[in-house]
Amino acid sequence: MTDSASAAPAPEPDQADGRHDFDFIFGDWAIHNRKLRDVTDPDCTQWTEFTTTSHAEPMFSGLAHVDRIVCGPDAPGGPWEGFTLRLFDPRHRVWRIWWASTRSPGHLDPPLTGRFSGGVGRFLGEDTVAGQLVAVRFQWTSPAPGRARWTQEFSRDNCESWQLNWIMEFTSPGSPMPSARQ
Repeated sequence: MTDSASAAPAPEPDQADGRHDFDFIFGDWAIHNRKLRDVTDPDCTQWTEFTTTSHAEPMFSGLAHVDRIVCGPDAPGGPWEGFTLRLFDPRHRVWRIWWASTRSPGHLDPPLTGRFSGGVGRFLGEDTVAGQLVAVRFQWTSPAPGRARWTQEFSRDNCESWQLNWIMEFTSPGSPMPSARQ
């Protein structure tokens, strides 16, 4: 962990390289969640709905940001907190996303990697769910000012098919809360 004083000066950043693609997420949000009751069960079809709040802020001149998600007692299993770290790699023009929560203390999920194209952020990675290696896919959109949408899907068959298991509809304070079914 050293910063060399003799390092060559960094080139001027390309502001269109993707580093600003997540700028829409900064600030406070109310979140309507629709989640499969048991994401570890590939046959689960029962959905549950609950609310969370979050606050996201930039770091490292916009090359990173963190958000904290807080869920109250109305969630299945009771209250929890989550933490997201997103880091932009300007050399490869990709974002990496890590997640941790109080539901799994001391554990940081493996990162998902991806970028935005045409206003849609697509991120892929792998994780172990209920002892089985699964592919994980996140999709991010910001359909209107003051709104954002995140979805999570798992694939248990080497990305041949995907099961949607979680939808988060973000609304900034003062904007109407959409239904997670939109």
